[in-house]
Amino acid sequence: MSTRELPAPARGERVADWFDGRLGIHSLGRKYLRKVFPDHWSFLLGEICLYSFVVLILTGVYLTFFFHPSMNEVTYHGSYLPLNGVRMSEAYASTLDISFDVRGGLLMRQLHHWSALVFVAGMLTHMMRHFFTGSFRKPREINWLFGWTLLFLGMFEGLFGYSLPDDLLSGTGLRFVNGALLSVPIVGTYLSMFLFGGEFPGDDIVARFYSLHILVVPGIMAALVVAHILLVVHHKHTQFAGPGRSERNVVGAPFMPVYLAKAGGFFFLVFGALAVLAAVVTINPVWSYGPYRADQVSTGAQPDWYLGFAEGLVRIMPGWEITLWGHTLVLGVLIPVVVFPLLLVFIGVYPFLEARFTGDKREHHLLDRPRNRPVRTGIGAAWISLYLILLAGGGNDILATRLHLSINTVTWVIRIATLFVPVAVFVVTRRVCLGLQLRDTERVLHGRETGVIKRLPHGEYVEVHEPLSQAELHTLTAHERSGEFVGHVEREP
Repeated sequence: MSTRELPAPARGERVADWFDGRLGIHSLGRKYLRKVFPDHWSFLLGEICLYSFVVLILTGVYLTFFFHPSMNEVTYHGSYLPLNGVRMSEAYASTLDISFDVRGGLLMRQLHHWSALVFVAGMLTHMMRHFFTGSFRKPREINWLFGWTLLFLGMFEGLFGYSLPDDLLSGTGLRFVNGALLSVPIVGTYLSMFLFGGEFPGDDIVARFYSLHILVVPGIMAALVVAHILLVVHHKHTQFAGPGRSERNVVGAPFMPVYLAKAGGFFFLVFGALAVLAAVVTINPVWSYGPYRADQVSTGAQPDWYLGFAEGLVRIMPGWEITLWGHTLVLGVLIPVVVFPLLLVFIGVYPFLEARFTGDKREHHLLDRPRNRPVRTGIGAAWISLYLILLAGGGNDILATRLHLSINTVTWVIRIATLFVPVAVFVVTRRVCLGLQLRDTERVLHGRETGVIKRLPHGEYVEVHEPLSQAELHTLTAHERSGEFVGHVEREP
């Protein structure tokens, strides 16, 4: 009996077999390329963070080819005529060269800066989405900490980045940093001398920040991004409650090819939007500020928005000082220096606090509707309100000028708002959530209002209600009723 010889495998197949035999690519791809991802618009927030980070890396690599991280003084002779003949650092001079003499340099600078702002904004919004929907619960607490660390590092990475040009605005920001360091009891002067390499502003700060900005911090952040994504793949993806969805399954589209095609298209949309923003909206025009001089300060100096609340803490604090054992404590700066990280740490450890106080140790893969967790939603809204108030405090001089008010009036309003508005926001948000829960209960029990009025045989007029679909009923009832809500309903007459 004759047998037909099989054709020899193609060259590409042989190469694939060679790699699969050594790396197991086929088995890994078969397992993970078909992984299901749910479809919801809020999941795009994490992708915006990732794609902005990619744009940051690409534009940052380009800028390193032309930037000189040195504080050695030179005399500028370049295309920007108003500063010709002015003494400045090599860092500032190279920034002017990038902006006016390097082909595409200004576009790359602005694209890099806008990407940084969108990156941090995306991370904060992404974390708030996870916070309000409760996706930080077991088994995702570690991934929450990874994301929180990325946000924390992203803020300081931005500080290092906009300090590199050594212009008057960034120098004013570094003076703020130096004042914060000096307020630390006992070791403040040592910290300042260590960071700046001597008396402020020193000669090494740009070179040191440059190493941190392009090497140390990005390396840590890249590792955290990879770990963050791997944990997302390892754990089941969270999803909102709905028909066919449970704690034990994921309903959505496979990664390959559906999700991959969508993700690829969304990357180019994000890249294009950032490019348009960089092309038409000027940001950080360092040539308008001039080079940094220790005896000068820029007017209307504001940090990037994500650090504005830290400056707001300092601006609204009274100038308190106390003397203990021969040492003067500048509480007007020291207290904000302590409160600033505590505000961020609270968000970082919140998953563990909630698990501790609620006693919930179970795994959760279905997301909460914020209205069904009124206390958590109230806490998140109060935190955001405090953040926005302090952000306004960081620009109290701008507000006073634009609103034609006394800066003392603006400062006192913000001080009072800092103490009372978050509490009011918490109470109101919690009551709104309870009210929305009651409305959902009415819809489940009686259906949807149709606006049609019907007269009953005995003369009473009633509105006709239309029953909800099974899908809507499932969405509205697929959650646990908290004790707080149950108690509220029982007290209703």
